[in-house]
Amino acid sequence: MKEHMESKIRKSIGDAVQQLTDISAVGEVAHAQRAGEPMPSTEKLKIFVDKVRQIIFPGYFGPINFNPTSFHYHMGVLVDEVFHLLSEQLLAGLCFVCDKEFNSDLENRKAESERCASKFIAALPRLREVLITDVEAAYLGDPAATSRSEVIFCYPAIRAISSYRIANALHKFGIPLIPRIIAEMAHSETGIDIHPEATIGSYFAIDHGTGIVIGSTTIIGTNVKLYQGVTLGAKSFSLDASGNPVKGIPRHPIVEDNVVVYSNASILGRITIGHDSVIGGNIWITNDLPPYSKIVQNKAKTAEYIFGAGI
Repeated sequence: MKEHMESKIRKSIGDAVQQLTDISAVGEVAHAQRAGEPMPSTEKLKIFVDKVRQIIFPGYFGPINFNPTSFHYHMGVLVDEVFHLLSEQLLAGLCFVCDKEFNSDLENRKAESERCASKFIAALPRLREVLITDVEAAYLGDPAATSRSEVIFCYPAIRAISSYRIANALHKFGIPLIPRIIAEMAHSETGIDIHPEATIGSYFAIDHGTGIVIGSTTIIGTNVKLYQGVTLGAKSFSLDASGNPVKGIPRHPIVEDNVVVYSNASILGRITIGHDSVIGGNIWITNDLPPYSKIVQNKAKTAEYIFGAGI
């Protein structure tokens, strides 16, 4: 009886293995890694992002301090570590998406990954300048913030925005896959979902942040503030002749300068929210709004439009 049961178990497991290794059933969910090519690593990318934060905000994260006799040395070591970490992961990204039938030269891809990594290093001073404006916007825009240090240390929005700006910089260099991994790591950590292809100006503030979604073709101007639950998304997808979604077309909002969007507002489609506008909570917007608009819920729970109020 026992032997019969063991035989049934072995057969059940063997059948499952046979089905799981059926190439025709695997389809697009399998990845054939070729010898000598690295795979992207979320663990290494987390280390990379953490080290970039150490560079951007020295003295807040990691061992770097402002001792004038050692600061330059420690910064140089850290930048070198970032360069090598990033070069490896960029190579993994390039290898992962390359045509499986195309036997491209691994050495050429290594050279390309190092070139892009060096461009990212060169962009770090500008990246710090922009993130300083984001910290300033969060500090000045939140009466509960006691210091800029508190904002840097504690606010999940700064973690999400810094990851977005890192990923966006890599996206601009034409790097595949790696920017999206970094963005989704921040999404998992903070609950704030910012696509790395979105365009976001300086002095960008997120208050609380949980549940915010910013789509890939979104354009956000300077000095924009979003509260929790805001969606800057798409209405629907255009379909091609085969019924598949058409990709690569602008389908998310444009939010101009000095706009505030309160919690759980949904702004959908390729529409423009004019500068100096205020969008109240729990509002659904699918049409353009002129500058200085104000939309709030009235007592009947319908949207009330107030234009030209000089807000």
